[in-house]
Amino acid sequence: MSPAAPLPEADPYAPQPSFWREHRHVVAAVVVFILTVGLTVLAFPPYRTAEFAYACLVPGLYWAYRRPGFRLYATTMLGAQAVAWTILLGWLHHVTWAGLFLLGPFIGVWVGLWFLAAWWTMPRMLGRRHAVRLVAVLGLAGLWCVNEWLRTFVLSGFPWLPLASSQWERVSVLQIAAYTGPGGPAFVLVTMNVGFAAYAHRLFREGVTGFNKRSQEFFLAVFLLLAALTVHIRETSNRALYQVPLGRVAFVQPYIPQAVKWDPAKAPAILEALEQTTLLAAKTRPDLILWPEAVTPWAVRGDADVRAFAESLVKRAGSPLLMGSIAIEDRGQPTERWYNGAFVVSPDLGLQTAYYAKRRLVPFGEFVPFRPVLGWLGKFVPIGEDFARGVDAAPLLVPIRGESIAFGPLICFEDIFPALASESVRSGADVLVVATNNGWFGEGGAADQHAAHSVLRAIENRRPVLRCGNGGWSGWIDEFGNTRFTMRDNRGSIYFRGAEITSVSRDSRWIGRESFYTRNGNWFLLLSLGLAAGAWFLLRTARGDRFAG
Repeated sequence: MSPAAPLPEADPYAPQPSFWREHRHVVAAVVVFILTVGLTVLAFPPYRTAEFAYACLVPGLYWAYRRPGFRLYATTMLGAQAVAWTILLGWLHHVTWAGLFLLGPFIGVWVGLWFLAAWWTMPRMLGRRHAVRLVAVLGLAGLWCVNEWLRTFVLSGFPWLPLASSQWERVSVLQIAAYTGPGGPAFVLVTMNVGFAAYAHRLFREGVTGFNKRSQEFFLAVFLLLAALTVHIRETSNRALYQVPLGRVAFVQPYIPQAVKWDPAKAPAILEALEQTTLLAAKTRPDLILWPEAVTPWAVRGDADVRAFAESLVKRAGSPLLMGSIAIEDRGQPTERWYNGAFVVSPDLGLQTAYYAKRRLVPFGEFVPFRPVLGWLGKFVPIGEDFARGVDAAPLLVPIRGESIAFGPLICFEDIFPALASESVRSGADVLVVATNNGWFGEGGAADQHAAHSVLRAIENRRPVLRCGNGGWSGWIDEFGNTRFTMRDNRGSIYFRGAEITSVSRDSRWIGRESFYTRNGNWFLLLSLGLAAGAWFLLRTARGDRFAG
């Protein structure tokens, strides 16, 4: 038997295995996952760190340059967005935990699909000529806008928290929305994210030195940002010279708990709360009183007692009332229909015949979508059958200081849909008014997130927006998205029962005038789609166009 061959000695100079070498892809995925979740959540309200919106996409974009495996990249980015959006929509658990853990991940995955395009695009930008890389940047930004717009339709429509809403307290960059809609500010924010990622990669990974470290992608993003800020300077200068008083408006927050709102035994107490807060507001003779969405325990149109209550109270207050309530048409008939509506009650004429019926209903709140299939799920609002949908955007006329002012109502989450607000303004609305009830969602981030959309609607259409909630957020926003008044108690909270009065003004330059976006609609969406398609075609066909400069 021959002796065993001696084992070869280990080469002391050979590269030694390390945890990083063996697991670097997994470590990178974990780091990117954590950064993406944290930056995404912090970019949006209720957090006051909107600057993170300029960087929340950077970890995933920078990692895409490194050509990670598709499965690992997709799992990481879709998972990060699913977690981030479940956190952002966490207030939904006050209504339904099941809904939270279905809707949050679904919206997150939907948003995360954009990163799959980034995984394909970013490595293909390396070494391309400047023009090709810049078109790729614009294409990614355009694709983001298309992705957000499609959320207007998915699951009956839920375009909650578009990227532009992150800047609701930083309105300078939002002014281009008067021309582009919400897609314009999002386009700028996405190009800034791509620009930062490209600059970082050029500095740390491409090995360039000296003046060549400059990144054309970053310069393009800065140019677009400066262009957006220029619009802000031009359109908002000398605003004080154009302020025209509208009137003194009283916001009434009855803060009715959801647990008792639909309990018939609690109805007298609800009416008493409305009476007390309204008469408190009426002491200083406001020009208009606002009530929130569906605030009366029974229908103001269809129930004679509630109508009599409202008319008597308004007569005692001596000011017109714009209120949210229910309308029942053809009561007791086979054609009976229920509407979630907005109504005007004046001291001299009582309840006006014309009212606004909500055009966009809440799935599983006001109707069950695909009822033949999903009817077994039912609604979380204990009111009859499905509500009927309104179709008319005609404003409600309210006499204020001898002038008839046209108010365009938006009820509940209707202000998250840009097209509804624009349709109201095209129908003649001088002012947009949002009647809502965020009491369903506790005292978390829902109220601030919801109010952020009203800022966008004000800028897009150059109309003041008055918001009245059951218990926050109530106040008004001017034509340029500035929050001019927010109801708060002595603790600084927006969640309380009470009434407050403030003076509301309008910008005379926009009275009777429509913004470019209001007149022309989603033209920017078509441009975004064209840029995305053009970038894909260019990167697919310009295979030999490599240039290291």
